[in-house]
Amino acid sequence: MPTTLTKNAAAVKRIFVVDDHPMIREGLAAQIANEPNLEICGEAEDVVEAVARIPEANPDLAIIDISLKSGNGIDLVKRLKAKKPDLVILVWSMYPENLYAERALRAGARGYVNKGQSASQIMEAIRTVLDGRTYLSPEMSAKLLGRVIGHSSEDCATWVEKLTDRELEAFELLGQGLTTVQIATRMHVSHKTVETYRARIKEKLGLANAVELVQHAVQWVMQKSEGL
Repeated sequence: MPTTLTKNAAAVKRIFVVDDHPMIREGLAAQIANEPNLEICGEAEDVVEAVARIPEANPDLAIIDISLKSGNGIDLVKRLKAKKPDLVILVWSMYPENLYAERALRAGARGYVNKGQSASQIMEAIRTVLDGRTYLSPEMSAKLLGRVIGHSSEDCATWVEKLTDRELEAFELLGQGLTTVQIATRMHVSHKTVETYRARIKEKLGLANAVELVQHAVQWVMQKSEGL
């Protein structure tokens, strides 16, 4: 009998990566290739490509970034879960966990991991969700548990938590300098719908006019890029 150890084909887990940075995708793929019983079965850089390729690739796990070349990772999670309810999804992002982890879980993801974590932590996140468990940092887990059992120290939701996923997406695009028409195109909605998002955001954030809305959105994007 041969003595060389090989991957058990039946146990190999297939992973699909959605990220708009080729070097990051290649780096993650290289990490996964060195892991026993894990393999990359496909890649995509935006929502349209991911929706088209994932059904054919039939992965066990999809790793999805929030900020994509076009579209939004949270929206992609919802679309994939609607088509493939059994697909395991891990959201990974450079953005702070407290901003998007809960949204990711509500959308259907099984975990959230920050790109800044070590390779071993990212592999732990992958294996945790593949094992059927939820992956979050201990701090985020404690926060969510405290909220569930009513022991949260937060008196009220932060302004970010007041916005729906789509409102937050529109707000971020506004902060990136996109016009209402451009936002409508990116989000695949009507101009009127974007105007509705803008009105709701102004109301929820207590902003007086469009100028304050844009200023707040730009500041938000800048803060997020600096890790808040």
